[in-house]
Amino acid sequence: MKFTEQHEWLREEGELVVVGITEHAAEQLGDLVFVELPESGTKVAKDDEIVVIESVKAASDILAPIDGEVVEVNAALEDNPALVNEDPLGEGWFFKMKIADPSVLADLMDEDAYAKFVG
Repeated sequence: MKFTEQHEWLREEGELVVVGITEHAAEQLGDLVFVELPESGTKVAKDDEIVVIESVKAASDILAPIDGEVVEVNAALEDNPALVNEDPLGEGWFFKMKIADPSVLADLMDEDAYAKFVG
């Protein structure tokens, strides 16, 4: 699993990468009440606004962590955004994407580096 400074996680699953937010981010946001996901087939560049989330505390944009194409979204979040709070590293994932350049994953933080970053 890899992590970004924007508190997103990325997990490789074959040729795809699953993207969500970290437990730290979910705790900071508070209880999520709304999630707007991108459409499957959406092409994104790193740092494009890709997901909108609203919590009891604030609204936030989630940025694309890398270049690629969204190939699947977690439709369960539309009916139950609280999944992000309940299981941010599992059932609370946002989308799966096919990435343009897999080598960019090497530039992201591993679990130890991320733990130090939020330390």
